[in-house]
Order: sequence, then C-alpha cells, then structure tokens
Amino acid sequence: MSKVLIDDIFNEPEWAEEVAVPATDGELLLLTERISRFEIPLQVFLQAVAIAAYDCASAFRYADNYIMNHKTTKRKNLRMLKTVRNFENN
Repeated sequence: MSKVLIDDIFNEPEWAEEVAVPATDGELLLLTERISRFEIPLQVFLQAVAIAAYDCASAFRYADNYIMNHKTTKRKNLRMLKTVRNFENN
C-alpha cells in the first residue's frame, strides 16, 4: 500500500529506488479489519503486524497471500439475543 520512491538528483526513472515504509496507525487498523474477517491463527496475525512495523505493503501482501493460499472460512457474526427477566437498572 505505501511505497515511497526516492529519486536521485537527476530524477531519472531507471535510477529510482523503492523504500519500505512502516504502517501508520490507520493502515494497521485496516490490516486488522481485513484479517479479522477470516479465521486465521494468531501467529499469522502477529506476523503480519510485525511485518507492518517495517513495510506496510509487504504486510498486506503477506495477509492476502495467506488468506488466498489457505482458503480460510469467513467468520460469521452471529449474535444470540435473549430477553433477560427480572432485570433492574441501577
């Protein structure tokens, strides 16, 4: 997602170099939201966050590759709503 091109003095495209950029808080939030939609091991999540500390784009690629290669199932957001009897507001 976040790559920065560092151009040399002459601004020649063939001399441009890509530099890894750490993830911002907003990008970490996006990564967490993307990963949390699937059932994945905790180690995969922690590895993605560790990668994001150094290179945001690589962290998203890591998470996407894991999800695509392991065909994880989506989490179902099921909520059980029950009525509570004899409930008093304090």
